[in-house]
Amino acid sequence: MNNSVLIALPLLACIILSPVSKADTVQSSINHAIKMSSFNLSSQKWKNRVLLVFAASADNHIYQQQMQLLQKHNNGFADRDLVLVQVLATNESYANRQLIDESSAAKLRDSFGIDKENFRVILVGKDGGVKRSDATPVQPTAIFEEIDAMPMRQQEMQERRRK
Repeated sequence: MNNSVLIALPLLACIILSPVSKADTVQSSINHAIKMSSFNLSSQKWKNRVLLVFAASADNHIYQQQMQLLQKHNNGFADRDLVLVQVLATNESYANRQLIDESSAAKLRDSFGIDKENFRVILVGKDGGVKRSDATPVQPTAIFEEIDAMPMRQQEMQERRRK
């Protein structure tokens, strides 16, 4: 018999007889692949504007309406240094599509006084101040117009025109 076959047979037997199931391996891979990070609003100050969308879950009808409205405006978000943070009560909160931990989501709810069951859209400026707060879905154009009227945004647009 070939030496490589002699080495491969015991390895194959170990793999086949291993008590770890495929499901365990897949679950382990999923847990490793899903990285939760913390999100701190103060770390965004003077760098980004933040649009917070609070809802009970991704299944919430009003939340889905809001997300459909926002989904078509990625360029508008990037152009205005706007970070989207979705704060859901179901341990599925995201900052720019990256999963954030529940303690970060809870801190955001607490700091804005938003109950887990309530829907709210809050725009936070680069200075860390609340610029608008809505209890119903809001058109991205309305958010963009509000941002574009801000003195800091006016200055950013002038600087970009010069370049």
